[in-house]
Amino acid sequence: MAMTMQGEVTLPADRATVWAALNDPDVLKASIPGCQDLEKVSDTEFQATAKIAVGPVKATFKGDVTLSDLNPPDGYTISGEGQGGIAGWAKGRAKVRLEDAEGGTKLVYDVEAQVGGKIAQLGGRLINGVAKKYADGFFANFAKILSPAETAA
Repeated sequence: MAMTMQGEVTLPADRATVWAALNDPDVLKASIPGCQDLEKVSDTEFQATAKIAVGPVKATFKGDVTLSDLNPPDGYTISGEGQGGIAGWAKGRAKVRLEDAEGGTKLVYDVEAQVGGKIAQLGGRLINGVAKKYADGFFANFAKILSPAETAA
């Protein structure tokens, strides 16, 4: 089952700071809902483990994340795929673009993803709702980490 999602969020930091955070495994790990481990393998590769729940299906996904089309500090493409055992699999790609904005940086994203296995059997409406919830959670956590009160601490 395939899905797409687009959106944008204004973050309370300059573009160079946002770019650095998007490439920092500790910041990403703290921002990704359910992320248990995010290990940097190279400048463009990570290995991740995340626990997710989609309706009644709960699973731990393990997979690889790759950064490509790097254009610092304007954006990149982040791709990943993971296996969740009996729950199924997921793979996707997001194009991320950074733009200067009043009060910070606007991050624009365009996501394409596919899921298979038990998760795909739950239906598009549920999966899209959960994907949006996870994306909103990521950006809320990411913005909190980038807020001046957090970075000063």
